[in-house]
Amino acid sequence: MGEKIVVGSGSEFPLNGLLTIPKVGHSPYPAVVFVHGSGSSNMDGKTYNVRPFKDFAEGLSKRGVASIRYDKRSFAHPRKIAKALNTFTVKEETIEDAIKAATILRNDSRIDSDRVFVAGHSLGGMLAPRIDADGGNFTGLIILGGTPRRLEEVMRAQLEDDSLNTSKGLISWLITRQIRKMLPKLDSIYSMSDDEAMNIRTMGGITAMYYKDMGKKPVSEYLQSTTKPILVMHGEADFQVSLENDFEEYKRILQNHPNASYKLYPGLNHVFMPSVCGDIKTPKVEYSKPQNIPDYVIADIAEWIEGVN
Repeated sequence: MGEKIVVGSGSEFPLNGLLTIPKVGHSPYPAVVFVHGSGSSNMDGKTYNVRPFKDFAEGLSKRGVASIRYDKRSFAHPRKIAKALNTFTVKEETIEDAIKAATILRNDSRIDSDRVFVAGHSLGGMLAPRIDADGGNFTGLIILGGTPRRLEEVMRAQLEDDSLNTSKGLISWLITRQIRKMLPKLDSIYSMSDDEAMNIRTMGGITAMYYKDMGKKPVSEYLQSTTKPILVMHGEADFQVSLENDFEEYKRILQNHPNASYKLYPGLNHVFMPSVCGDIKTPKVEYSKPQNIPDYVIADIAEWIEGVN
């Protein structure tokens, strides 16, 4: 369901995507750009057997909200990305393409160019304020299971989690070992020169520059410098970001913000679907059961967008 589009058409990194236009209500419609979390992902945000971006896009279209979703650059062009890891940052991974997607929406006569929103999931939620500040110029920000902490801080916290440390299986053990080996390399990244950071390799071949670029200006600074409407959404059964350290921290950072809203969903996980096992040790089990995002979550987004003047 949706019209085929290409984000970055004519560039080195064209990305297949879908523009979903509502069949209810009347144009021009408000619209949302969906921004992926970490790792490689297709336009549906597919994780094992769940497709959260597809659910969000199709659900919102039934409520009069258009959207764009697209393949992530690292999913569509893995070989090109691998050759450019020395200078690879979230700007190339995520930010540039989200801004291009917003431009596509604004150039479509069926879209209300003054009502284009960003909905970032996980890492995309963390980056949403920066994407807006770097040229996205969105009407409002929707943060889905995001974190205001630096990425390396989240990784350290996960290492300290007993459930991760006791996880079973060779793959889990190897990942934990790699993270433990990598994190000391990041201890002084903010005092390094860019050249130094580009020459330090971490897990997956990513350089320390990736982390330095992402964390040099904290999320809190972006959030505190905007008065745009912000909706922070979190699943209470989310084991990938924290209720206390992330959701509550957003509330603390935004306590003086004139237009911030919050939604906490009991029983829902990181992709806003009913939790299966609620255990960080078994993400495959958590996301292998085919499910859909409950309609009330989608309704909350649509109603929030409707209420933004």
